[in-house]
Amino acid sequence: MTIEVHKRLQQELVSYMTASPEQAGEEEFNRLALELYRYQYEGNAPFRAYCRRQGKSPRMAGSWRDIPAVPIQAFKHSTLSTNNPDQAEAIFMTSGTTDPQARGKHYHPSLAVYDLSMSTAFRQYVMQERSRIRMGILFPRPDELPNSSLAHYLSLAARDFGSESSQYLIRDGVIDLSALQEWISEARGAGEPVMLLGATFSFIHALDAAGDSDWRLPAGSLLLDTGGIKGRSRDLDPDVFYTSLQERFAVDRSRCLNMYGMTELSTQYYDAGNAQTPAWKSGPHWIRPRTIDPLTGADVPPGQRGILVHCDLANWNAVTTILTEDVAILAEDGRHFQLLGRAEGSEARGCSLAAESFRAAAGTAR
Repeated sequence: MTIEVHKRLQQELVSYMTASPEQAGEEEFNRLALELYRYQYEGNAPFRAYCRRQGKSPRMAGSWRDIPAVPIQAFKHSTLSTNNPDQAEAIFMTSGTTDPQARGKHYHPSLAVYDLSMSTAFRQYVMQERSRIRMGILFPRPDELPNSSLAHYLSLAARDFGSESSQYLIRDGVIDLSALQEWISEARGAGEPVMLLGATFSFIHALDAAGDSDWRLPAGSLLLDTGGIKGRSRDLDPDVFYTSLQERFAVDRSRCLNMYGMTELSTQYYDAGNAQTPAWKSGPHWIRPRTIDPLTGADVPPGQRGILVHCDLANWNAVTTILTEDVAILAEDGRHFQLLGRAEGSEARGCSLAAESFRAAAGTAR
């Protein structure tokens, strides 16, 4: 794959991502998705082998929906990179194990598109009319977790949208309760809205450690949590979780936002608050969700449960289209969805079969 093609695709992606949703349009999304399919098919051997095993190729695709969805487990077993992975600017790795060889890896030759994706969507869904806001971050810095996409994401939020008084409230991987209390007290003294951001499990740890602390935030403040809690904290029903946040921080549930993202993606989804759960999530115009039956690969009609598939144009180097292990309901507009949890039973078996098929194909990659 030539450097010229590489640069041209990035330029076209940037132009599409920075255009308004109305200007961008479905036709251009489809064109770019199919062009990226050809690009990744030619330069990404494991992906090409998987497509061939399924009897599919770019010549047979007329829509972004025709692009084979790669199971997320494939990121653990194969190097999904169209460009030389040894020259990656960043490698984000999935969590859940201490064995680096068993962690999924997402290679980014350049972070330019990822950073643009994050900042553009964050401005649209979270900041809206604000330019900057004082932030408190309940997560380690990127230099402490260099392979964490979330650490990078939160550092971008602080850099691009945080005021000068923003700060990290984690020390040695643990919430600094005295720093958090001081940050909240200063925020109340200033009387201006603030934003507290972090992993979902970080908020749960904070709630567990709160005791009788007064953590009420100024009116108009926001909370943003992201990620799951399985294996990292005690399980907590979403309704209980957001009610607890509302009571502890004096932030209405409608202003408690959740970001849905994955290491295997380069774009994030957001909801408009969690006054009711599950909330409806949506993403910017360069990502599209689908729900499918994992046993057949067929689309599931809106309103019925299926396994989430994402087509993310910002994933220009790995694969645009991934099969998750998340169960969801898609709205009639095809752009919003509700998360229902992880796949179980036949749905989980369907995801496993897809992963096994990819591993078998990747073993013959050339």
